[in-house]
Amino acid sequence: MNLAEYASGLVFRHSRPLADSTASYRLPIYIACTVLAVATNYLLGKDMAWDTLNYHLYAGFSAVNDRFGQDYFAAGPQSYFNPYAYVPFYALISAGLSALAISSALTVVHSVVLWLTFELGVCICPSDDCRARVTTGLCAVALAFVNPILLQQIGSTFADITTAILVLAGWLLLAGAVRTPHAVRLVFAGLLLGAASALKLTNTAHAIAGFAVLVMLPLSLRGRIRHGLGYGISLGAGFAMVAAPWSYRLEQMFGNPLFPLINSVFRSPEFTTEPLRHFRFIPATFAEALWRPFAMIDPTSMVHEELRSPDLRYAVLLALVAVLYLRWLWRRFAHPSTSSTPETTSESTRVLAALGCGLATDWVLWLNASGNSRYFLPMGCVAAVVIAGLLFRLFATRPKACGYILAAILGIQALQLRMGTDLRWNPVPWGGRWFDIAVPEKLRTVPSLYLTAGVQSNSFIDPFLARGSGLVNFSGGYALGPEGAEGARIEALIQRYAPHLRVLLLNGLPYENSEGQELLRARADLALARLGLRVDASDCATITVHGLPPLIEDAPKSSMPAGQRTGDTTYLVTCHVVPDHTERAAQIARQRAVDVVFDRLEDACPELFQPRRTHSDRLDTGWVRRYVNTDLMAMISNGGVIFVHSIRGDDAVFVGQESEWSKAPLRLACGRHDGHYFAQVLRSKEGS
Repeated sequence: MNLAEYASGLVFRHSRPLADSTASYRLPIYIACTVLAVATNYLLGKDMAWDTLNYHLYAGFSAVNDRFGQDYFAAGPQSYFNPYAYVPFYALISAGLSALAISSALTVVHSVVLWLTFELGVCICPSDDCRARVTTGLCAVALAFVNPILLQQIGSTFADITTAILVLAGWLLLAGAVRTPHAVRLVFAGLLLGAASALKLTNTAHAIAGFAVLVMLPLSLRGRIRHGLGYGISLGAGFAMVAAPWSYRLEQMFGNPLFPLINSVFRSPEFTTEPLRHFRFIPATFAEALWRPFAMIDPTSMVHEELRSPDLRYAVLLALVAVLYLRWLWRRFAHPSTSSTPETTSESTRVLAALGCGLATDWVLWLNASGNSRYFLPMGCVAAVVIAGLLFRLFATRPKACGYILAAILGIQALQLRMGTDLRWNPVPWGGRWFDIAVPEKLRTVPSLYLTAGVQSNSFIDPFLARGSGLVNFSGGYALGPEGAEGARIEALIQRYAPHLRVLLLNGLPYENSEGQELLRARADLALARLGLRVDASDCATITVHGLPPLIEDAPKSSMPAGQRTGDTTYLVTCHVVPDHTERAAQIARQRAVDVVFDRLEDACPELFQPRRTHSDRLDTGWVRRYVNTDLMAMISNGGVIFVHSIRGDDAVFVGQESEWSKAPLRLACGRHDGHYFAQVLRSKEGS
């Protein structure tokens, strides 16, 4: 029995003969949903997303291979997120299947999201008629399917859609409990949502919003509290059971069972203790928050996701709620003697109201926590169910009008998908295996410690290196310093692997021991200097990777080889590194001077530059410090201090000369508006 059938069985057991009336339709509908998903995935092509390369494959690899003793931040901070949701992808890769076979297998699993959406649609149908229930369920599926976020993730390696199955199954059980209260449903709902939250913490909002669903339980206040406590206990149990094995290892190594998250509480010395909160899509003002459902209609990027993902369904939902409210007012005051609704209708309406309450609560929590629609994927399906339920109630006596409106919504959204949506992060044609990697024999047989530099950690290469090799992404999205607990950890790994130490960098061309590679070696030496290492140019090799899109790097474009930004072939150049005995007093002094400037800049505008006091990286054009909360990079180059948004591509903002900041802190007027950051130095006249 699959998850959807089991959840629907728990929902409808001891209820009206709802399950029996739709049972004969379920299997064909489930099959149709899966076929539709598989066909869509095939037409869209393979998705080689940045996250797949940065940590998805590595996460699955690390979950079944103990990497704590030989890797350190191999995929940046994401190295230590709960990895179990990515194990199936790594297992399929290890089995040697083709990319199409792997993606198709993932798609079959992902299609369960549509099955569960159908079941929720059936649950809120106001009619006892079998055809009406099936129609409502299918309309909900159609509205869920035109979600651009869902289409982007079908067949991909993202865990958002995988864990959405658990979330929707939990909400289906909550809906069943609202229809007919039963403790078993609440226990299983809590276990599922707790497990989903443990696998991906962004699902916590959906678990918390489940309490709002339970407000509509047809029980006394005492009964609701008792059932709410039961749900909360099972929620905690589900979370603990799934999170415990990984959290135990994190506690052992870092002293933080949720490392690197919530480190402001656990205060591990191996990560910043500043609060972490990604502001990329969080509205800056209350007005922006109110406008978000309508802003999501615009087919532009960086609205509620990095890609163009126009979605009019939330604006439609608000419009339907407004119309329903106006109709209620009109009936209340113009026709106060309107007859009450039948019992079966009141049950389904109560479920619809419960889902609506939960969805509204979830929306507020989500918008405050991230505003990223990838993390709202299961609620996108719930929104589709609520839209279908409202349409069938508003136009219960006018089925043709309901059909026309539904067709218009689907048609307009389909046009948006066709003309204004990026349906793959990095589309790559089907063919061969998921990763087409050529690794030199020496690198496949001799275990080494690879020191990687770059925002793209390239941790996907780890499973293809010699068994026993280790990875440290010491310079990139989160820079690691040579001092403190981080430095001690890196130094211990260097001593363990010496002399088998290598640096690994992206390059536009395969390595050749010639003057043309001086720039590459210089880049590597700049990064390695703080570890007291340098490149041994006599021992370099190239790992060739085919089928990759242009990879994201935040170095100035002029310093990036053109081949790194175009084409489908990527080269990872690795060179042996040796101790650098050059006198470093001048470098250390320069580093300290740069850090003083960055620290003063952070104190002058803490809302922009956070988390504070991270390590600085050295580039060929100057120095940079990255801020993961706001996606900003502060840079010191050619005597000036600037900052840029690493994702949006906005123009650089000049905030004074380095010499000015070195003498004394400057005052800044700074802030954020509509996702864009601004800052201006306040001179003496302006500040008076």
